Amino acid sequence: MDVLKNFKEKAAADKKRIVFPEGNDERIIRAAQKVEEEGLADVIILGDEEELRKDAADYGVNLNGVEIINPRANDYIEEFTEVFYELRKHKDISIEDAVKSVIDPLYFGTMMIYTNKADGMVAGAANPTGNVLRPAFQIVKTAEGISTVSSAIILVLKDKSFGEEGVLVVSDCAVNPDPDAKQLAEIALATADTTNRLLTFEPKVAMLSFSTKGSAQHKNVEKVQKAVEIAHQNNPELILDGELQLDAAVVESVAKRKAPDSRLNGNANVLIFPDLQSGNIGYKLVQRLAGADAVGPILQGLAAPINDLSRGCSVEDVVNLAAITVVQAQ
Repeated sequence: MDVLKNFKEKAAADKKRIVFPEGNDERIIRAAQKVEEEGLADVIILGDEEELRKDAADYGVNLNGVEIINPRANDYIEEFTEVFYELRKHKDISIEDAVKSVIDPLYFGTMMIYTNKADGMVAGAANPTGNVLRPAFQIVKTAEGISTVSSAIILVLKDKSFGEEGVLVVSDCAVNPDPDAKQLAEIALATADTTNRLLTFEPKVAMLSFSTKGSAQHKNVEKVQKAVEIAHQNNPELILDGELQLDAAVVESVAKRKAPDSRLNGNANVLIFPDLQSGNIGYKLVQRLAGADAVGPILQGLAAPINDLSRGCSVEDVVNLAAITVVQAQ
C-alpha cells in the first residue's frame, strides 16, 4: 500500500490553492518548488517577494508558477481588516488591532481561506502548534458539531506486519495535553473519520493505556475506560476497543493472551493515546528509531483544511502534508 503515492495522485487529479505562510523558511521554499513541479497544488507563499526570490536563487530553487504575496503590502489588507474586525469586535478589538493581526502571515493565510482566496493552509515549520491554531480558532472556527479539535499522524512503517500493511493512524499527538474521557472519545471518533476519508481501509481503533482490560487500577485507566464507553454509545458500529496496552493492540499473539475477547485481535490500525505526552513521544519514537514516514499532524475538527507541520519536518514532510491538505480540500 503506497499511501503517499495515492495522496499525490488524488491531489494532482483536482488541484487546490494551498497557502504556505512561512515563506522565510528554506524547507518551505524548497517544498513549494516540488509541489509546483509535481502538479500537486496551486502554491501561494507569503513573504516579501524580492527577499523570497533572492533566497530561492541562493538555494538553487526555481519558483516559477508559485504565487508570492506580501502580507504587509497587498490589495487584500483593507478587506481582511474589515472582515476580521467584524469577526472579533465582540472582543473589543480596534481597527488598528485588526490591521496588526491580518498582516501576520498565519492570520493572513487563514483569512485567505475564510474569504475563499485559498483552499487550505500548511504551516508549523517555524511556529508551534498554538500559533497555527490561534487564527484558525478565531477565523474559520470548528466544524459543525465538533467541540474538540485534535490531530492525527499517519505513520508508514517499514515493517508491513503492523497496522494496515504497515500503515498506522495515531492521535492525538499535537493539540490536547490532557483530554478528559468525553474529549478522548471525540478524538477517537474524529480519527476514525479521518481514516475513512483519507485512506482506503476500515478503521480498527485501539484506546491505549498502561493497562489491558482492567489489569491495573488508576484514574488514568478509568478515563480511558469511560472514553471507550462514550465512543461505543456514539458509534456502536465502529470497531473500537480498550483499554489496551500497545502490544495487546498491535501484536496478535499478545492479544490472544492479554485480551482474547477483543474485537481487534491485535490488528489495530488506529491508535488513540491517552494524553499528549504519550502521543507525541510515541509517534516520534516510531519515526526516529524505526525510520517510519510520519505525515502530519493533520488537524481534525476545523471548518477548513489547515494543517500543522512539526518544526522538525523535512522538505518531503511538507510536500506530503500539502498533498493531504489538497485531498481534504477536495
